[in-house]
Amino acid sequence: MTSADTAQADGLQTNLDQLLSANGIRINAAQRRRLAWLSARLGRAAVHQPGSVPARDHGVVILVEPPSGPAAEMLYRSLRADCAVVIPFGENPAFDFLKSKLTDFGTIGPSSDGPHEMWWGGLNWRPIAPEEGSRSDASLRVVSCYPRALGDDHAGTLRQKLAEFQIACDIVPIDTADGEQIRASEKSAFMLRMWEEHREPLLFVEADATLSEPPLLPSYLDCDVALHKWNRWEMSARTLYFGRSPAAEALLRNWHHIATAYPAVWDGYLLDQAWSLTSSQIALDAAWLPRSYHAPAEDVGTPRHTTVVHNLPTDNSDLGPDAEFGVAMRPARRACRSGGRDAMIVINSQAASNAAITVIMRDIATSDAREMAASIEAVTGAFAADCGGFGRLELALCPWQDDIRAAKSAAKSANNRIIEIAPWQTLPADLFRTVGQSRDAGSVVVMADQRG
Repeated sequence: MTSADTAQADGLQTNLDQLLSANGIRINAAQRRRLAWLSARLGRAAVHQPGSVPARDHGVVILVEPPSGPAAEMLYRSLRADCAVVIPFGENPAFDFLKSKLTDFGTIGPSSDGPHEMWWGGLNWRPIAPEEGSRSDASLRVVSCYPRALGDDHAGTLRQKLAEFQIACDIVPIDTADGEQIRASEKSAFMLRMWEEHREPLLFVEADATLSEPPLLPSYLDCDVALHKWNRWEMSARTLYFGRSPAAEALLRNWHHIATAYPAVWDGYLLDQAWSLTSSQIALDAAWLPRSYHAPAEDVGTPRHTTVVHNLPTDNSDLGPDAEFGVAMRPARRACRSGGRDAMIVINSQAASNAAITVIMRDIATSDAREMAASIEAVTGAFAADCGGFGRLELALCPWQDDIRAAKSAAKSANNRIIEIAPWQTLPADLFRTVGQSRDAGSVVVMADQRG
């Protein structure tokens, strides 16, 4: 990088910091890095003012207030094709409608220094995708495995394409417990072995797939992980990218741990749960790959652009065997956020204690966006200032009563203390100390339900 490039990058960071500070937006280091990445490629970032139309020189549109239905439609129609939309409070379900009109690009998880989920998307991938015919400067290794019982010809087409594109690869047969089927624990164990043997980013592609072009997008995005979601909610492990980062390794190890514990559950749902767990504890930078990286064979020959072509039907019949499995989490996953039954953020304290406390934030569907964001920051800030002897905080956002009941059940099964609050309530500075000193360990502390 030249001195001029360095000065430009420093200027961009300064401008972004000033913009965020002026608008009361708190994001963590991973989220700011992504915001700077987008602004460097697409143009100036600006906070969208409700009822206005983004200026033509705004390459990144930051939304802090959820628009109404008509306002979302007006914003959608006014967006340039070559811009991105960033929602720094992406955990708020009030943004779900706008997200549904856009293409999901990625989600970056919360952390103690920025306790929100940041969502970013746009009209389509084209403005931030590598240029057609380009080659990636980043190293990449494609890895794959298949049941030994299927024979070496099973991966012949994939090997041929990788050789043609001059991409390093490891495609190997493995012994499987279920004959011609690979369990999630076996696939994740293979990925862990590849992670430990190599130093490049890893792109897993199912062995019976083929490539129409070099798969450059995941490494170009410089994210922790990248994967595709069927119908915008069901995570698939057929195309799966892991960058060389501690966050990527944490997701991989969590996936293997959960898959080993639940061998009968299909790999996509286990991957979903690993994403939820990891993203609550680390600012995981996850990219949601377009359908071109998970194209069924029937898509070839159509106008749809394809990169990775899988030997599967155009529906999702080869993924979850139970169509009703995981219904409760679908709205949240379609909006790329944690659901009411997940912990949105988990923070560990310096206390030498295994005791944990769960804070359930209710009524978030009817709360002001800024009010809800401030309440999340108040909870995490109070815990950082005085953890009350608790070793871990788990914060769950619950828009509905069913979510509250599920969160309480999960907390009680883990022997966590429970506090139930609403976003508009003022929290005492010694909240966790007071609860920690309470003798009634089995009770649920409910803050007085009154608006200030």
